[in-house]
Amino acid sequence: MAGIYIHVPFCRKKCHYCDFYRTTATEKKKDYLQALSREIDLRKDEMGTEPVETVYWGGGTPSVLTLENIAEVFEIIQRTFQLSENAEITLEVNPDDVTPDYLSGLFRMGVNRLSIGIQSLNDRNLQLLNRRHSAAGAVGAVEQAFGAGFSNISIDLIYGIPGQTAEDWENTLHQALKLPANHLSAYHLTYHEGTLFHRWLGKGKIQELPEEESIRQFEQLIKHTEQAGFEQYEISNFARNRAYSRHNTAYWSGKNSLGLGPSAHSFNGLSRSWNVSGLGQYISAVLAGKPAITREFLSETDQLNDYIITRLRTKWGISLPEICEKYGAAVADQISGVVMKYEKQGWLANRNGTVVLTTGGMLVSDQITRDLILDNDY
Repeated sequence: MAGIYIHVPFCRKKCHYCDFYRTTATEKKKDYLQALSREIDLRKDEMGTEPVETVYWGGGTPSVLTLENIAEVFEIIQRTFQLSENAEITLEVNPDDVTPDYLSGLFRMGVNRLSIGIQSLNDRNLQLLNRRHSAAGAVGAVEQAFGAGFSNISIDLIYGIPGQTAEDWENTLHQALKLPANHLSAYHLTYHEGTLFHRWLGKGKIQELPEEESIRQFEQLIKHTEQAGFEQYEISNFARNRAYSRHNTAYWSGKNSLGLGPSAHSFNGLSRSWNVSGLGQYISAVLAGKPAITREFLSETDQLNDYIITRLRTKWGISLPEICEKYGAAVADQISGVVMKYEKQGWLANRNGTVVLTTGGMLVSDQITRDLILDNDY
């Protein structure tokens, strides 16, 4: 199974916390679309004959594109790649871009999953994040999407926002989990270098939530999603009725993926690569027939570490027998020693050789992962 990721870098305005590559230069959409079409042609052989099971439009804000823009690119993808009949086609949508005509157009052209960026259902929090929608607008967008025929809807939420109280988060969860969405992605705010929030934090303009409050909000998240019938299948992702994100699950499982557009990442098991982040550089390089791509070839240690880093985040965990078979008993024994240490602390559980994080372990997953990954080739 293979997946295609399309990075749409355009935003009408920049959120204060986001570190994904984005630009407000929407006047360059035409040049971007021309370059994207050219990149598909230049890199089509990288997928081989493997069927494409997922297409994910991320950003940025893909819903800045018109229906005609999306249809044009989607037609090229269908013509160029072997797209599975039941492929998952996801588009990230900003609530402010949702209209009945836009939704019906997406539905007709074959988009069958929407990821709607709610982030919060508290207007004060939304204003601080610099989102361009209101809480009421976000609720309305999800309800409109469901009414337009979308049965596979994911919503995004952020917690740990400066000044966010447990009551704020409780209210957001209470409202969000009543919406007709079968998937939830909930992330703790991170102060990424280069973002406005990071600069404000350094200047003391905003204050990071105390650790105990962040833990409390994570525990609220676990409690309320479980009560609402959601399964936590990855640290930050929850699904009703096993409506897992097939695209992200394939990524966590180490499946092949082709990333298109500025800053998009690709992976084929033996190497990872990423496109240049600047829109102008991306366009000029692709149109000249030489995409600006950085590629890193993975040693066996790199491959094992990637497996640990991605799989440990999921409910499927890491398999010690698989590691032993592929990398040898000595490596499996080394990893088992670390596993035993964290088992005793209650942070890992070993279920017949499959190692998963406990709820407590999720709070210190970075520390556990650092201890599990190998530093040198063996």
